Amino acid sequence: MNISRLINLIFIIGGGIIAIYAQAGEKQNTYLLIAGIVCLMLGIYRTSRNIPSKFENQEEDSFVKSEPIEDDEKR
Repeated sequence: MNISRLINLIFIIGGGIIAIYAQAGEKQNTYLLIAGIVCLMLGIYRTSRNIPSKFENQEEDSFVKSEPIEDDEKR
């Protein structure tokens, strides 16, 4: 497993556990909840940054090619 993936996984799991723990008690610790959510979102952001765009090479992947319309065909 790549070290970057491991760091992302630690951020996501750790942030989720911290956020759940902070909200589980009767008196909620707001700062701990915010820290957990920040860690969770940081891990998700770092993971999504490495996913390629779906529409990046859309023109090359298309099997349908359009032909240029000539002036005679427009009328």
